Amino acid sequence: MLSVLITSYKEPRTIGKAIECFLPQIGKDDEILIAAPDKETIEVISGYAKKDKRIKLINDAGKGKPAALNMLFVRAKGDIWILSDGDVYVDEHALRYLLEPFHNQRAGAVTGRPISISPRKTILGYWSHLLTDVGAHQTRLRAVQKGCFFVCSGYLYAVRKGTIRPLPENALSDDAVISTQLWLDNWKIAYAPQAMVYVRYPTTFRDWFMQKRRSAGGYTQLRSYFQNPPIMRSFTRELIGGMLSVWTYPTSPREIAYTALLFPMRLYLWLRIYWDIVIKKSSMQNIWQRVESTK
Repeated sequence: MLSVLITSYKEPRTIGKAIECFLPQIGKDDEILIAAPDKETIEVISGYAKKDKRIKLINDAGKGKPAALNMLFVRAKGDIWILSDGDVYVDEHALRYLLEPFHNQRAGAVTGRPISISPRKTILGYWSHLLTDVGAHQTRLRAVQKGCFFVCSGYLYAVRKGTIRPLPENALSDDAVISTQLWLDNWKIAYAPQAMVYVRYPTTFRDWFMQKRRSAGGYTQLRSYFQNPPIMRSFTRELIGGMLSVWTYPTSPREIAYTALLFPMRLYLWLRIYWDIVIKKSSMQNIWQRVESTK
């Protein structure tokens, strides 16, 4: 049995497509559990739940994504849990590829591949393609070849029931926390690049910075949850590994300029993360801000 677990917040325009893309890929005894705290999204989910008994609405208290996931974990009945968000949608064959690696009984989690649907001709759109195709996809492929640790994508990944513990409610990156815990517990993490999930990335610099500050900050935060956690992302790793790999990606002078501009932005991002997380010890509420342009 499969349990699809979706977290959503003020996403009435996108949650319908997220649900519709999963429905043809699950069986009659599987379930889709969706957590939402706001009236607008709940109304849309309720409409789908009335038509299909596999869909179940979970009202959460609006305490954040980790708290919502913990609620879903308690209620999920499936042997495999598939985690996704209410503002993305999966490919029509995504679950088939995502589930294949679980034939290995040591596989604790399998991650899908985010695909940017933002226009590549804009600077932020180009950065989204660069960071997903090179920063995420190629990094995971290399990690698989070397047997190294890598983090699942929060947009689409699956875990085996009974392998994970409740999340800290102040966690900025639930996917990083879960992946790290599984790895330290000697579970294998697999990558299914054909299990694609389509993502709209920020269209304003403010939203871009908020999103990256939250996700990269979550990696820095891992040291407060685990002793000697494996590291996939850090300023040092970006400086050493990213300097060379990204230059194979641009295909025009404009994209070369966009690539060059990404470096000072990432430097500023990591400096802010160090200030916020390490020096100021800011709370999750101060860092986790809603990114409107991705909805």
